[in-house]
Amino acid sequence: MSTTTLIVGSGFVGRAVAARLTALGGSPVLASRTPPPGPPAPWVRLDATDADDCARVVDSVRPDRLVLVHGPSDVTWCEADPARATALHSAAAAHLTAAARGRRTVLISTDNVFDGSGPDNDEATPTAPANAYGRAKLAAERIVGAAPDATVLRVSLVYGWEPADSAKWLNFFASCAHRLRAGEQVEAPYDQWTTPVPVEDVAAVTAAVLEPGAPRLLHLGGPDRVSRAAWAEVIAEGLGVPRTRVARVPRARGRYASRPAHTCLTSTLLDDVLRRHGLRVRGVADGVRDLLEAAP
Repeated sequence: MSTTTLIVGSGFVGRAVAARLTALGGSPVLASRTPPPGPPAPWVRLDATDADDCARVVDSVRPDRLVLVHGPSDVTWCEADPARATALHSAAAAHLTAAARGRRTVLISTDNVFDGSGPDNDEATPTAPANAYGRAKLAAERIVGAAPDATVLRVSLVYGWEPADSAKWLNFFASCAHRLRAGEQVEAPYDQWTTPVPVEDVAAVTAAVLEPGAPRLLHLGGPDRVSRAAWAEVIAEGLGVPRTRVARVPRARGRYASRPAHTCLTSTLLDDVLRRHGLRVRGVADGVRDLLEAAP
């Protein structure tokens, strides 16, 4: 009998995790307030801020394991309503760990739990969130981290294809690629650095740490530390359009103002996890090339 995994959050990352688990022979179930477009797995309606609803879904699905990818994840939205952001993240974490007590749980968290003062943030680096999103995720981390069988997986900037007409703000790669393909200019900050990870690699590592023996805390960042402007130029080159289509701007000029200067993750534990599971995390050049070769 295949293992049932309840994935709370059916957005970009949640759907990728569901697809990975399905490919591995598992039985993922997505849960969220609204149905996702073309879900790669069965879906159930869930209000994760409602304790009774969490108990109902857990009783109905009877999962062996949980992956929590719940939001809100829009940094700008969280900054506009920080109290609500923390309340939503904390309530979902508390209700689900209580409803599924004793089950293996993985929380996907963020590099925004650090203040961005330095480029190297490994599992031993003290947390110091620089924005409301980071504070909200850190509150959820503490709740899930207290569970008996849980891993907090902090992930750096995740990227991959999303539809150009998506209702949500697109991930950085998809936004740049769609706009550059349409002949538009892209503004990208030269002073906001990250360690990007393709969404398929995030899904693969998430599936790996659902297995026994995973660290209680793990950082997942790509091997390249790159500014958003330099990354956008790599995308432009891959598309065969002039690098001059990318306008280098300071992060304070746009929606990246609330991001730390360095949203980068390093790890003392990741290499061992990758080796044990036969995985590799792609750098920016390989990730962009693979995505453009598979362009929709």
